[in-house]
Amino acid sequence: MTTLVLDNGAYTAKIGYSHEKVSVIPNCQFRSKTSRLKTFTASQLDEIKDPSGLFYILPFQKGYLVNWDVQRKVWDHLFGKEMFKVDFSDTSIVITEPYFNFTSIQESMNEILFEEYQFQAALRINAGSLSAHRYFQENSSELCCIVVDSGFSFTHIVPYCRGKKMKDGICRINVGGKLLTNHLKEIISYRQLHVMDETYVINQVKEDVCYVSQDFYKDMEIAQLKGEENTVMRDYVLPDFSAIKKGFCKPREEMNFTGKYKTGEQILRLTNERFAVPEMIFHPSDIGIQEMGIPEALVNSVNNLPEEMQPHFFKNIVLTGGNTLFPGFRDRVYKEVRSLTPTDFDVSVVQPHNPICYSWEGGKLLSENPDFDEMVVTREDYEENGHYICEEKFDI
Repeated sequence: MTTLVLDNGAYTAKIGYSHEKVSVIPNCQFRSKTSRLKTFTASQLDEIKDPSGLFYILPFQKGYLVNWDVQRKVWDHLFGKEMFKVDFSDTSIVITEPYFNFTSIQESMNEILFEEYQFQAALRINAGSLSAHRYFQENSSELCCIVVDSGFSFTHIVPYCRGKKMKDGICRINVGGKLLTNHLKEIISYRQLHVMDETYVINQVKEDVCYVSQDFYKDMEIAQLKGEENTVMRDYVLPDFSAIKKGFCKPREEMNFTGKYKTGEQILRLTNERFAVPEMIFHPSDIGIQEMGIPEALVNSVNNLPEEMQPHFFKNIVLTGGNTLFPGFRDRVYKEVRSLTPTDFDVSVVQPHNPICYSWEGGKLLSENPDFDEMVVTREDYEENGHYICEEKFDI
């Protein structure tokens, strides 16, 4: 029996058999400006010649799976003969879902997995639980850890003790990668160039040039300087999708500080946007979202837990999810949590080598666990007892 591990995120699906490598694939469908009628699914993104004005059709809204028609199409593509050639009669699946998922969504998922696709067994679990499982496997002496999962729709902070999540400490911040990209689109559209339709390109810009500032006000001052002294300023060459397929950042030595270039390239000049955008994860109130930033929420979450466990959480903070890839993210979380906690506590912030696939790797480890067969719900169980058995068995 083979096991397929699918970390079904709102932006990308991390998928692979437990004995193979992981693939990261966009979990959505696209329409392009040029070929209006054709819909591209998931990995067919590469077939689109001109991704400017790319239109996304996402299965997830506000972090929850609501558009089943799109999700089915993506899954058909992933499980089908172009990609993973799944033999449903001999495959069990580990699939992730968000925290506090709605019962109606859970029931739809059970039905689709068992009745439409007819998987032999399924395990529905939170992505953070998989990350925690992997962390505990790698650090067997530790009993507690707190997972910060900063993804596309929002950021979750979840404490785990002995592999179980502690419900009292779970905290959600409604800031994720989608909000950051949208905010960057708005700033650029307001300041220099109308890019409200260019989600794909601006997302690329965000990933290439944004970073987390260690000292916001100091960087703000540097960003106002003129010419060479302004070490924050970058010129980003936008793709035209004929000669330049992918946008890139101009090397410092090729930058022209007057901003006038002879070549016909289209340039975006970015200064304080580079760090003001990721700053929203640390201060959501900057854009009117009245919530705590990550460091404050982390400390608040730990303070809600039994006192004798608190030091253990502070020295096992694990960062996962795509937003943690901003340069300076880990250092900033460490610096702020350190300043908010008592000096006699150790603080350690771990950023895994690949934070996007960390929970997928956790799922892979879990499927090799001898207790795995006890955790899943088999198709016979489901046919006999219906949704009830899934509610009983899955710790959601």
